[in-house]
Amino acid sequence: MIKAKKSLGQNFLIDKNILEKIVSLIKIENKSILEVGPGTGNLTSCILKNNPKKLIVVEKDKYLANLLKKKFETNVVIINQDILKIDENKLHEDKLIVFGNLPYNISTEILAKWVLNLDDKNFWFDSLILMFQKEVADRIISKFNSSQYGRLTILANWKLDIVKICDIKAGSFSPKPKIDSSLLFFKPKKNFYKFQNSKNLEKITRVFFNQRRKKIKTPFNILFNGNVNVIKNLRIDLNLRPHNLKQDIYYELTQEYEKL
Repeated sequence: MIKAKKSLGQNFLIDKNILEKIVSLIKIENKSILEVGPGTGNLTSCILKNNPKKLIVVEKDKYLANLLKKKFETNVVIINQDILKIDENKLHEDKLIVFGNLPYNISTEILAKWVLNLDDKNFWFDSLILMFQKEVADRIISKFNSSQYGRLTILANWKLDIVKICDIKAGSFSPKPKIDSSLLFFKPKKNFYKFQNSKNLEKITRVFFNQRRKKIKTPFNILFNGNVNVIKNLRIDLNLRPHNLKQDIYYELTQEYEKL
């Protein structure tokens, strides 16, 4: 039996019903596929049964990467690297359908990297089908005025439409984690707010949510020096808390910030 590494956040999906449900969500035949964190190759096998044009997998664990090479031989392109250090735009000339049972310890970092690095005119992927800890997924799809709403919500929903597919019980994994997971489906938006630099959205949300229980007057003054025109244009009540502002307000704040 292969022992999962806690340091890499490994939990291998073993539930056949869930595996089949994942690959049934989108047409795979003759499509170029990327799988992140294939582990022992359970989902990889299901993807191959659906006859993809090409299947690329990224596995950081050297032992597992070698295991996958033996198991799938020449049917899969195996990249033994850290997904956070890979330029996704150079993986393949086709737009990719991405599957991922993302390592729990870096799942939000992976998603944030992908969103912030997206080319406004040419996304490198067609869709993302990703698994997160349920608590993280709840934050991604949360609504304003809720306790889960925050930076991750705003970043993830900037350029992507997101649908929750289902929750997945801990018993579907080996080793069994302490928490449940959720499967999310991401599709690029056709229309979204344009920024000079996506890092400015990251900065705006970081400053505002640094003290999420406090009123937004302080972070607003830090960023805009009390600019009354911004307050009037966006009709912002500075007595609100960060989680009380809709996503669009943060995108508009970023555009105003870039005008300064």
